[in-house]
Amino acid sequence: MSEEVSLIMSMGEDSMKKAITHLETELVKIRAGRANPQMLDGLVVDYYGSPTPIHQVGNISVADSRTLTIQPWEKNMLQPIERSIIAANIGITPQNDGIIIRLFLPPLTEERRKELVKKVYAEGENSKVAIRSIRRDSIEEIKKLQKSGLSEDAGKDAEKEIQQLTDKFIAKVEACLVAKEKEIMAV
Repeated sequence: MSEEVSLIMSMGEDSMKKAITHLETELVKIRAGRANPQMLDGLVVDYYGSPTPIHQVGNISVADSRTLTIQPWEKNMLQPIERSIIAANIGITPQNDGIIIRLFLPPLTEERRKELVKKVYAEGENSKVAIRSIRRDSIEEIKKLQKSGLSEDAGKDAEKEIQQLTDKFIAKVEACLVAKEKEIMAV
């Protein structure tokens, strides 16, 4: 196999690994019954006019399995943190006692669990689409190489390998989704 084809294959594989990593990051944010500070990743607070990640304006910790606490480093940040949590619509109402903000996670109902599973599968579908577009781009690169001198047999072999790589990563996505669904549906 030529060096260019190897490069296309390794770049495709790296991109697919990044898609899996992104999926795992997104799945951590989806609540599965236990309090997890990573649930608040992606939340931004208006910090003196500039949007700032919530973990940069306060200390987020787990008080117990159903409670998160946010201790802002500046007392005047309580209101903006509270507003950003409400605006994020994550299904949790913040409790502000003037010193810290507590987030009590309600127990998941069967209906809410099913909604979360739908959200998990939507994230999984996004990852599958990303992996398939990486496959398409890699195959287009190989076709360009074929036009500039790569043999047809080598091109077909490379396309077959890219398809096998795609199938492997789609299977990894499926495994992640099944594991997360099992975690959410466990009572």
